[in-house]
Amino acid sequence: MENDVRALREAKGLTQAQLGEAVGVSRQSINSIEKGRYDPSLPLAIAIARYFDKTVEEIFHA
Repeated sequence: MENDVRALREAKGLTQAQLGEAVGVSRQSINSIEKGRYDPSLPLAIAIARYFDKTVEEIFHA
């Protein structure tokens, strides 16, 4: 699954650690999501979407 997490994070000037802290996961988890090595759980995907004021579908797509 492709995603726009890195672009959204960088646009806000956040580090991976800062985003991870905001949504309750580690920096390593954010890194794995950005690189497409890990698909987040639905609750985590929703938390990320809410943080960026987007829908899950806007951020995570095929």
